[in-house]
Amino acid sequence: RMAMHHADWTVTEAGFGFDLGAEKFFHIKARPAGLDPDAVVLVTTIRALKLHGGKARDALDQADVEAVRRGLENLDKHIASGSHFNKQPVVALNRFAFDTDAEIRVVRERAEAHGVSFAETRHFAEGGKGAEDLAREVMKSTVENKPYSPLYELTDTIYEKVNKVCKYMYGADDVAFTKEAEKDLKT
Repeated sequence: RMAMHHADWTVTEAGFGFDLGAEKFFHIKARPAGLDPDAVVLVTTIRALKLHGGKARDALDQADVEAVRRGLENLDKHIASGSHFNKQPVVALNRFAFDTDAEIRVVRERAEAHGVSFAETRHFAEGGKGAEDLAREVMKSTVENKPYSPLYELTDTIYEKVNKVCKYMYGADDVAFTKEAEKDLKT
């Protein structure tokens, strides 16, 4: 809140992954504080996508467009998770020296297919200049910002809340509680 009073833009990192970071940010930080983020940035790397696409850890520096393409299912899920909160993220691809233009093109095309913005960033190597495209895309994304929508109501039972988070964030069809968990929840 202090940063928001002293700056035109306030940026915070929610954490790793939409499921682990953003879901908790929206429900635990933003909601009780009455915050409605103007933009969401989903950061990825070619290395991570190749790893999700089945490429061996010791071969991630080798160009492999097909491994990137297979790994895009992970990116798809994180983009979909953003939509559950009524937010369309900007996909920021941190570019490193071993990434190829062909690999990056596959990611850009997937973001465009989802109708979300894409920015290639090089701030690791170029400092602030390497993040200018991302800054422009983030600013553009705020023009059509939709209000944040939580996954569950505060009046929902604990069971309903857990079911909704598991369904929307993790793709569960249903949740089964152990007897011990049910006992703990009653307590």
